Amino acid sequence: MNEHSRGSALGPTGAGELFQLLRDGHPRTRAQLALETGLARSTITTRVDELMGLGLVLPVAEAASTGGRPPSQFALNPRARVVLAADLGASHATLAITDLTGIVLAEHSQRIDIAAGPVAVLTWLAETTMSLLKRLGLGECDLVAIGIGVPGPVHFESGQPANPPIMPGWNGFDIPGWLGRILPVPVLVDNDVNIMALGERATNFPTVEHFMFVKVATGIGAGLVSGGRLQRGAQGIAGDIGHVRVGRGGDIQCQCGNSGCLEALASGPAIASSLRAQGLEAAGTTEVIDLVKAGNTMAIQAVRQAGRDLGEVLSTCVSLMNPSVIAIGGSMARAGEHLIAGVREVVYSRSTPLATEHLRIMPSASAAHAGVLGASALAVHHALSPSGIAALSSQ
Repeated sequence: MNEHSRGSALGPTGAGELFQLLRDGHPRTRAQLALETGLARSTITTRVDELMGLGLVLPVAEAASTGGRPPSQFALNPRARVVLAADLGASHATLAITDLTGIVLAEHSQRIDIAAGPVAVLTWLAETTMSLLKRLGLGECDLVAIGIGVPGPVHFESGQPANPPIMPGWNGFDIPGWLGRILPVPVLVDNDVNIMALGERATNFPTVEHFMFVKVATGIGAGLVSGGRLQRGAQGIAGDIGHVRVGRGGDIQCQCGNSGCLEALASGPAIASSLRAQGLEAAGTTEVIDLVKAGNTMAIQAVRQAGRDLGEVLSTCVSLMNPSVIAIGGSMARAGEHLIAGVREVVYSRSTPLATEHLRIMPSASAAHAGVLGASALAVHHALSPSGIAALSSQ
């Protein structure tokens, strides 16, 4: 069976109905599985036995008997294997080992420089992964997949960055191939905003089928979920709103080579630059946020204006895809309501009443964890797919 799983932003799971049912963690008997799937009891028994042999399914407390021996129940074993979730930013990285339900078992964050190049960054990633596994008393054999988010466009099928403007040396680099030689498991790579959208939605808005996650940090981008499915676009750059021209942009140069881009006005570094021009000490995003939290009027006004600029672009997005929820995250979201207030001011005034009638614009509830939660979901989705299970069976 190869049905689309409605409501899953990751798209079609491709897994059989039986395992899809067991993945939700709720115990079921063979009879219940047969009733819910329409499969023969003999087929159910064969598949349950195979999944138990892999350790993916375990017997749990017996169900109430209607006469005779109580029937056995089965459910997903979340600790059967683990995955690595990696959220790589321009200047920071968070790695986490999670179980098969996305529960974080071990985590490590530190500053990195993505411009150091793929070999340096991925070597650090591999070494840190082994350290985290060791901390948990696990080894390479327990790792079943890796999910990675990077701050730039990605050809999802190949896992190769595609002309990423803030990732010099990464264009076309075979991340899955290179990393797979050190950690021989499937490696899934996507744009960091896409994995944040997956993580935020799965954790906080699982029933919302039209959803946007906007990251405002060193760069600006959006992860788009429409009809319950993550939309990557033809070349993997859907949601690249940071390079949309805004009215206030004028001739301000953007690092992409164009001028007037949203990112050149509303990103953390852009706001810091505008504050320095006014005589404030603001080396980067952190200093901007510190100034806002200290009540500095110029910083608050600059962040509010950045929100308005972002709202100008998002008002078009609202008309185009009609989301129910827009969640705003990234380092600049730590500036509090000032950024979001600017966004709401413009979106609610420029969009049609019908488009905004039920629209919620809010800060990310997952905050800094959205990326690793989404990367984990990406890795688990692959690991528990038919091809992932087949790979486990052949080991």
